[in-house]
Amino acid sequence: MSRNDSNFESKLFNKKRRRFVQGMTVGSVAIGLGIIPESIMAAVQQNTPQTLKGTNFDLTIGEQAVNITGVNRPATTVNGSLPAPTLYFQEGDDVTLNVKNALSVDSSIHWHGLILPSAMDGVPHISEGFKGIKPGETFTYKFPVIQSGTYWYHSHSGFQEQTGVYGAIVIEPKKTDPFSYDKDYVVMLSDWSDEKPENVYGKLKKLSHYYNFRERTAGDLYDDIRKDGWAMTWSKRGMWNDMRMSDRDISDVTGYTYTFLMNGQNPATGWTGLFNPGEKIRLRFINSAAMTFFDVRIPGLKMTVVAADGQLVKPVSIDEFRIGVAETYDVIVEPEDNKAYTVFAQAIDRSGYARGTLTPDPQMKAMIPAMDAAPLLGHKDMGMDMSGGAHAGHDMSAMSKSPAVPEMKCGGNMDMSGGDKRSDGGMTFSEHAVDKAGKAGYGSAREIVHADTEYGPHVDMRSDAPAYRLDEAGIGLENNGRKVLTYADLRNYYPTPDKREPSREIDIHLTGNMSRYMWSMNGVKFADAEPIKLKFGERVRFNLVNDTMMNHPIHLHGMWSDLETGDPDFIPRKHTIIVPPGGKASYLVTADAKGGWAYHCHLMYHMMGMFRKVEVV
Repeated sequence: MSRNDSNFESKLFNKKRRRFVQGMTVGSVAIGLGIIPESIMAAVQQNTPQTLKGTNFDLTIGEQAVNITGVNRPATTVNGSLPAPTLYFQEGDDVTLNVKNALSVDSSIHWHGLILPSAMDGVPHISEGFKGIKPGETFTYKFPVIQSGTYWYHSHSGFQEQTGVYGAIVIEPKKTDPFSYDKDYVVMLSDWSDEKPENVYGKLKKLSHYYNFRERTAGDLYDDIRKDGWAMTWSKRGMWNDMRMSDRDISDVTGYTYTFLMNGQNPATGWTGLFNPGEKIRLRFINSAAMTFFDVRIPGLKMTVVAADGQLVKPVSIDEFRIGVAETYDVIVEPEDNKAYTVFAQAIDRSGYARGTLTPDPQMKAMIPAMDAAPLLGHKDMGMDMSGGAHAGHDMSAMSKSPAVPEMKCGGNMDMSGGDKRSDGGMTFSEHAVDKAGKAGYGSAREIVHADTEYGPHVDMRSDAPAYRLDEAGIGLENNGRKVLTYADLRNYYPTPDKREPSREIDIHLTGNMSRYMWSMNGVKFADAEPIKLKFGERVRFNLVNDTMMNHPIHLHGMWSDLETGDPDFIPRKHTIIVPPGGKASYLVTADAKGGWAYHCHLMYHMMGMFRKVEVV
C-alpha cells in the first residue's frame, strides 16, 4: 500500500485517535505507571505541571515510563515530572539549583534565555569549564537573576530534550508589570514520539521525507493539469524535480509519529485553565518542542501580546501568532462571556495539533476548530527574486554548472510589498529599509555573497535574492482572515539600551542538503568549524541568510539578539530568531558576556551541524 494512499492516512488517524482515547482512560497525563511521588501526582490531577518557588532548588534528572498515547514508553524526566517542574524566580535574587543526574549517561541543564555567567549556562564543552553532569553526580548552578519574564530550561545533552527534559521558568519582576491581570497560566507546547529519537534521526538520514505523508500524488497531478494546463504543470513539476525538493516538505517530523502536547496533555485530554467571566488572564506560551512550529489562536478571543522571549513589548492586539521552536510569547485575554474557549495550537504542516480549554466550569468544553489547509512552498521560499522572472536570482546547485561565487545586489529586495502603515502614522520596516538600510535598527545593506564552502554536495540550494520578510505572517497564514502577529509588529516597551552603530557585520548562511539530511552554517558543519570570535564590549550585526526551504529558529546563548525591525528607538530583544525559507534577518548583539557560548539552530535534528561556538574575549 502506498504511503500516499488516502485510505492509509485515514487508518493512521483512526489508529492514533484510538490511542489518544486509551491514553485518556489509563491516565495519559504523561507520568504513568503509578511510580511517582504523591506530590507530583497531586499536580497531575490538578491538570498542571508541578511548581517550585524560592532560591534553592533540588532537581533530579531520571528515567521512567510514561503513557502519552496508550502505550508505555521510556521518558527522561525532572523530579518525575513531564513537563519538568515550573520554576519561579524573583528578579534580583541569587538562585542555587542542585541538579542530580540519575541517568546512566551524561546530562545537563541549559537555562534558555537567561543572562548569566558562561560557566552556569549548561552546554557541555562550550560553557566555560562545564563538561556535563556525569551519572550519579550533582552539579550546582549558582547565578544572579537579573531579568524578569517567561523563559524555560532544557537538557543540552543528546536527545534528552525530546524525551522530556524541559520545563518553564517564570521570573517575577522587581517592579509591577505595566499591565494588569487576574490569573496567570503557563502554556507549554511540545511534541512527543513513542519512537526513540535516535531512530527518528536515523530514518531522516536514510530518507529525509520519511515522515511526510502529504507528497504529491497522481491525483494531484491530474488536478494541476486541469487548473494550470499541461505546459505550466510540466514546468512546475520539472523545477521541483530538478532541485530534488518538494513544495510540501514543511516539517521534517510530523504528526505521523508526533503527538502534540499542551502542558503534557495529549489532544484527547487537553489542558484546562479556569477563569471567571470578566477576568484578565495572562497566558505564557512556550514552545519547548524538538521540531515543531505551532500556529496558536483562541477562537472567539482577541489576544494582546505583551512580551516576546521574556521581554516586554508595546501591546499588540492579534487573533493568531506563530511560535517557533524555543520562542516564548506572553498574551493577555479577556473572556467576558460565561462559556468555554479552545486554546488551539496547530502544527505548521497541519499534521496535528495541541489544545486546551479556558473555561469558567471544568464541565464546559468548546468546539475544536478544523485545522487549516496544509501550506505549500513557493518561489519566495526559495529566495527567488520575483522582479526579474520566475527563476531570476535563484541558484540551484543541482542545476548549477559554474563554481563561480555569485554576487547580487540585495538592496532592492529589502522593500517588502504588502505591509500596512503603523497605527501611529509611522512607516513600516519595509519602507524604512529602502532608504536607511545599514543604519542600526534597519538591517543590513550588504551584498549577498556565497562563500566557496557553500559549493559542493553538502549544499543543495543557495538563495541569491533573499528578502527581509518581517511583515509577513508566514507560510500557511497569509490572507486567512485573521490578524496574525509578525516580527514587524514587535517594538520594545523600553527604549533601546545600546544605540551604537555596529562596528562590523557577520554573515551566517543557514545551509543544508535536504535529501541527504545534512545541516550546516556557511556550508560547514560544526565539527569542522572555527569559533566565531567577538571582542568584549563591541556592537556587532549578525546577518542570517536562509539558503534552505525550512524555517530555522536560531538561538544565541548568553547575550540578547536585538532584532532590527525598522524602529531604532525601540528595538525588540529576543533570544531566538526565526528565519523563514529563502529569507533573511539582521540583529545587533552587544558582546557584554565573556566566555564561550553556543549558537545554533534549535531544531533538534539540525543542531549537530547547524551550530557554532561564539567566544567573547
